[in-house]
Amino acid sequence: MGELLYRLQEKIPLSKINIFKKDFVFTISFLLALISCMFYTPQLHFINFKVLVSLFNLMIVVKAFEELKLLDRLAIVILNKCSSSRRVSMILVLLCFFSSMLVTNDVALITFVPLTLIISKKTNILMLETVILQTIAANIGSSLTPMGNPQNLYIYSHYKLEPIEFFTTVFALFFFGVFLLLILNSRLNNKSLDLKLPILNITNKKKSIVWIIVFCIITASILGVLNYKFALIITLLTIFIFDRKLLFKIDYYLLITFICFFIFIGNFSKIKMISHYMIDHLNSTTSVFFNSIFFSQFISNVPASILLSKFTANWKALLLGVNLGGMGTLIASLASVISYKLFIKEHPNESKNYLIKFSFYNFLGLFSLTLLTYFIFKLI
Repeated sequence: MGELLYRLQEKIPLSKINIFKKDFVFTISFLLALISCMFYTPQLHFINFKVLVSLFNLMIVVKAFEELKLLDRLAIVILNKCSSSRRVSMILVLLCFFSSMLVTNDVALITFVPLTLIISKKTNILMLETVILQTIAANIGSSLTPMGNPQNLYIYSHYKLEPIEFFTTVFALFFFGVFLLLILNSRLNNKSLDLKLPILNITNKKKSIVWIIVFCIITASILGVLNYKFALIITLLTIFIFDRKLLFKIDYYLLITFICFFIFIGNFSKIKMISHYMIDHLNSTTSVFFNSIFFSQFISNVPASILLSKFTANWKALLLGVNLGGMGTLIASLASVISYKLFIKEHPNESKNYLIKFSFYNFLGLFSLTLLTYFIFKLI
């Protein structure tokens, strides 16, 4: 363990990383936690360890999947069967939609947006709108499962939900989201293609099977079938047996960001004037629902879910609100920032065009899905 810690420090020297400039959300969370600690002493019970452990487990197993190229191989097999740009776009969008349920929205985009950019180069087609639809697809698709995104994982653990009540609450959003994506994709320009990408071979089938089993164990722990501490032990044992380098490849700043938000929200909720104000304005299903969407637009949906959960027991409205709130502004969901950065890196001159079309598609989706979901939610 000592050797691993030394390698970690050697791999990520803090003096050489300007993380505060690169990660806006981490910077904000750190400053908020630091300022709040000047007025109140943080307490250990502020931190939801099940969320942190589950998030760590998921990041490890997803990184293992990336290293083994499991999702890439599946994508290429499917894409080779496509004969038009619109069909390719639909497959790429649906891959993000369905894979985000299992490997989180940000990982789905990290995996498939680069593949979209490769296809764009090979076909000489600027697939800007496809990347935007992939982003919407990842944010909507991830809403269906507790492990699909960090805010779901937090709400599921914080309110101690049962799987069936979680799925039934978000199903309308999932259902309408599929139709919205299909409609938007059908309006894209179409071009005939003869696409043949080389098939990737799985070089280590034994390791792939092991990590798939570990993923199933982690999923069972999130759903409450197994204890999350047991899942952590299994994950760590698998790391030390098969691939210790995975410990140096995950985003620890995301975990620290969560800890900072837990501390800030815990201290923030102690302020009587603030707590009274929030309680007075989160006293109905409608207010929780629309405040969740509103706050997500400015501080992103993960910290919005942590903040509002301290002042309301109405988890259904909160769950729907923060998942819908992932659409809209670019910072409403951190996953949206990821796809934007990936695209602009390849097409730096398309930044303005991307942001205009991103805003159009996202606010269109936010407005239409909010109306439909809210109507169904109130009927139920």
